[in-house]
Amino acid sequence: MSKSFVMQILRGFSCQLHDSNRPRGRGVPRYKKVNTGGGQLWNWCRIYFAPYPSTMKLSHIASALNARLDNGSPDTEITGLNGIEQAVPGEITFVANSKYAAAARLTKAAAVIVAENFPVIPAATLRVKDPYLSFARALELFHQPLRYAPGVHATAVIHPTAKIGRDAHIGPYVVVDENVEIGDHAVLLAHVVIYRGVKIGDNFFAHAHAVVRENCRIGHNVLLQNGVVIGADGFGFAKTHDGHWHKIPQPAPVVIEDDVEVQANSCIDRASVGETRIGRGVKIDNLVQVGHGSQVGEDALLCSQVGLGGSTEIGNKVILTGQVGVVGHCKVGESAIVTPQSGVANDVPAGALVSGAPAVDHKLWLKYSAILPRLPEIARAVRAKISRK
Repeated sequence: MSKSFVMQILRGFSCQLHDSNRPRGRGVPRYKKVNTGGGQLWNWCRIYFAPYPSTMKLSHIASALNARLDNGSPDTEITGLNGIEQAVPGEITFVANSKYAAAARLTKAAAVIVAENFPVIPAATLRVKDPYLSFARALELFHQPLRYAPGVHATAVIHPTAKIGRDAHIGPYVVVDENVEIGDHAVLLAHVVIYRGVKIGDNFFAHAHAVVRENCRIGHNVLLQNGVVIGADGFGFAKTHDGHWHKIPQPAPVVIEDDVEVQANSCIDRASVGETRIGRGVKIDNLVQVGHGSQVGEDALLCSQVGLGGSTEIGNKVILTGQVGVVGHCKVGESAIVTPQSGVANDVPAGALVSGAPAVDHKLWLKYSAILPRLPEIARAVRAKISRK
């Protein structure tokens, strides 16, 4: 992130800190100091970031994005961002897919973020190397997330042996158990539960009702969305001689490396032996199940409702799209892509694009799909040929 981009964000927003010295107004709680065992913190402080100013000159945005402005006035006032078909005058949009090129010529947006070689259009253009990434950064200029001031809510329960770093924000009804270690600048919102023996790095952010189970390890800059469960027991049972299921203990931890985001209601299970490991930079969508003992490589992407059986190995930069299922003990090679609703029952080589259930090479699957509607016709022809013999 460039220095000019950071400065643009700082100029674009102002900060208000509600504290105990201000008059108490409607909706503003009264604060007091509490002793947490590691020094005094405000028990419930909040910082709100509000957009300021409400508009931004196009030249400022171009500078922040390191973009070349063509066919437009640098003094144009921009009020926000929108989709290419929904944008109105005063808004910015973007084109990252060639199928929207025609829409770019008709858009009402004040400016369009495009690739460097994009054709000339009536609207002003901000020419960049990566339009999609630049649009994301432009959104950050107008929509900086809330920041939470250091504080421990009076209803939080923190074990005396827990060690929490500087500037932590601990929300209502949070529970931090014994021998937990959490780094600096953590944010734990309402009802987050951290079991005993957990070790967490700096800049940890856990939304309401996230849970981290015993002895799990989490790196720096990890974000858990609402309802995430890290380290629940793996699904391991052995059948007894009389047909009952005997639970296999699952003591091995989940290890999550740096820069990982796990989105709402996803579960990453602990293992009986070894560990379940999520590599650096992995992004996990809503309602994903990572089975016990699985290994997910760096910068992999697991989309909504993906399910990994136990001891699955996912390589670096793999993309598993929506509702993909991977049978336990299978390996998906580096940079492979599995298309939606596919079922992986065998190893997938590195760089492959596979589809279907069971998943096969995507081009072969396209041939299967083309033949499928004709199967009744083909079956009738085969039966007719057999009957003539």
